[in-house]
Amino acid sequence: MTTISDILKDIEIPKVMKIKQEFNDKKVDHIEKELYKQFLEKNIKSNIKKGRKIAITAGSRGISKYKEIMKVTVDFVKECGGEPFLVPSMGSHGGATGMGQVKVLNDLGITEEYIGAKILSSMDVIEIGKTEKNLPVYIDKNAYYSDGIILLNRIKMHTSFRGKYESGLIKMLAIGLAKRKGADMTHRLRYENMAENIISVGKVCIDKLNIIGAVATIENGYNQVSDIFVLNKYEILEKEPKILEKSKHIMAKIYLDEIDVLIVKEIGKDISGTGMDTNIVGRFHTNAASGGPQIIKLGLLDISEKSDGNANGMGLADFISKKLYNKIGFQYTYLNAITSTEPNSVKVPMVLNSDKEVFQACIKLCGKLDISEIKMVIIENTKNLNEVFMSEAAFKSISNKNKVKITSNLINIEFDKDGNCML
Repeated sequence: MTTISDILKDIEIPKVMKIKQEFNDKKVDHIEKELYKQFLEKNIKSNIKKGRKIAITAGSRGISKYKEIMKVTVDFVKECGGEPFLVPSMGSHGGATGMGQVKVLNDLGITEEYIGAKILSSMDVIEIGKTEKNLPVYIDKNAYYSDGIILLNRIKMHTSFRGKYESGLIKMLAIGLAKRKGADMTHRLRYENMAENIISVGKVCIDKLNIIGAVATIENGYNQVSDIFVLNKYEILEKEPKILEKSKHIMAKIYLDEIDVLIVKEIGKDISGTGMDTNIVGRFHTNAASGGPQIIKLGLLDISEKSDGNANGMGLADFISKKLYNKIGFQYTYLNAITSTEPNSVKVPMVLNSDKEVFQACIKLCGKLDISEIKMVIIENTKNLNEVFMSEAAFKSISNKNKVKITSNLINIEFDKDGNCML
């Protein structure tokens, strides 16, 4: 009987060259000093009384300078006489368990030893009110019983919906700090209603909770902190949309509108909520978001170690390697999808024996007969786009050559004896 390997074995793979992409590189050079200065300018100290317990939100993303920003925030609260503690604020991530969410933070370098504060992790929540649509609003128990809350998060485009507020402080309130139960409730009306829903929940939280301040960052195309903002409670609703718009203009991208074959070497929850940033790959698991390049065939090779087996996002691909499949933690992955209401994101694509077969299957089905015409791009992940690999046809299709530079000759993609990509 003819096997898949038999069908694919003679498919030729285009040569590629290393390409350096250039993005906005504005960054904050002395992040700790700048953050401390803004804490003073915003008079956050006046909200922290001696001996008061202050909860600081801690999400699950690999935010630039995360440890440093968190430590400055903790140290500032201590300096003001408060007693800071961290609250994992990540919905159902980490397997929706208290210990699992602590592990997520530890994997990101957020440990009690480094930060100098306790991590109080529980999935228990308190209902604090209802939205105008009569949806209950939940908040982490430890945060609720604290004497004040400092929100801390990065602001950026969301991978699943478009709105005035996307990934940021309002979403941290509506989903992250609401733990699994609240995240499930906020997602219940699906992503088509998410933009409206998180505002409704967020407004209840701002009205009911003692939020004493917020720290927000945006990142440039090199995953560096481009700007940092300290906001007072009643500035959040007004200023977050402006910060979001600023972040959109400086994010990284692949400088192509059409790609025949896109190979992503790794996906992971530490990279993006959907494993890979849908805005980069131009594929979405909801009808509430769109944009990015048109991709004919998409192949995935692996899961990042920090994702802990969560393969959310694999459903957007056409092919995955058996190596990736063998690392999938279906409990974590499916729990994530059920909470977010989008099983399309975790559907298992065609599983092939090796990285090489993923390449060959994408090439075979991309609709181009002449190998020299195939626009193929290979990226490490959607967070690191400074250096990518492109076929010659892909490079020639870039309209703005001022943003890219060839840094190697055309080379063959090498694979080891098991078919693993050696690029």
